Amino acid sequence: MGKLLIGCSGWNYASLPEQNGGWIGVFYPDKETKRLRYYSEFFDTAEMDASFYERFYNGMTKGTFIGMSKATPAEFQFSVKVPETITHKKRLDVKKNVLKDFEAFLEKISPLRSANKLGAILIQLPPSFTVSEFKNVESFLNELSTFSKMDSERFHESESSNSGYYQYALEFRNPSWKTEGPWELLRHYNVASVITDSPKKENLEFLSETSVTTADHSFVRFHGRNVRGHYWYDYLYNKEELEPWVEKIDKIREETKILRIYFNNHYGGKAVINALEFKEMLGIKLSEKEVRRLEDAKSYLGKMK
Repeated sequence: MGKLLIGCSGWNYASLPEQNGGWIGVFYPDKETKRLRYYSEFFDTAEMDASFYERFYNGMTKGTFIGMSKATPAEFQFSVKVPETITHKKRLDVKKNVLKDFEAFLEKISPLRSANKLGAILIQLPPSFTVSEFKNVESFLNELSTFSKMDSERFHESESSNSGYYQYALEFRNPSWKTEGPWELLRHYNVASVITDSPKKENLEFLSETSVTTADHSFVRFHGRNVRGHYWYDYLYNKEELEPWVEKIDKIREETKILRIYFNNHYGGKAVINALEFKEMLGIKLSEKEVRRLEDAKSYLGKMK
């Protein structure tokens, strides 16, 4: 069975649940809590979504990622989302010098790699990115493959670390990708197709199939199923909804060396509850501290209803 890491999509939710859907009270004891340090007491991985948003990414430096590394235990991993400039504005178009932007991104997050704390690099395509732009993906992955191989060789020469190559995961968000070609392309480049749980109205159920594993590592995201408005992630899964995933997860672990699972239903700390519950459903015994935190979080949200 492949290694299993479970966490949430983000951790820096610094408001109250009843205000902006933050985690203070439901997970973090108070506003003075060092959030990442506290989060890493309960989870062994986190997905960094802030790097996607230009307004946050532009203010990040190598120091940002050095700080993240120092705040977490030795075995902790960060999966980092690629900036929107690359995926949404330039749409992976190599003719728009997108590789230069990508190299700058990798350089910025390099402290995580040096510290052996870099998980997967998440390439999330916009909903408007259809299979008609297949060539963009193909050309980008081809260029990326060549660059990554050269970079890994340089990295091995200059670092004592044993974490050489990058692990990429690509998430489709348009149903037109439900065809054989994309999976073969991702297998060719050892890029994980992101397996997701999303609202039915998005017509992305095909991304919840375990048959779309395409690499020696895998990546699962639970987005939530809210169908009111735009916010998928304001949703608390019940155990009946998560139960079918237990068997799927076992199957994925048989097919890949490492499986990273992230709960993106982050609004009001709901991801924390579901991530801890899902750990238990997968047969992982929770510590006394985890049990207390889970019960307190459920009680807090219950009082808000």
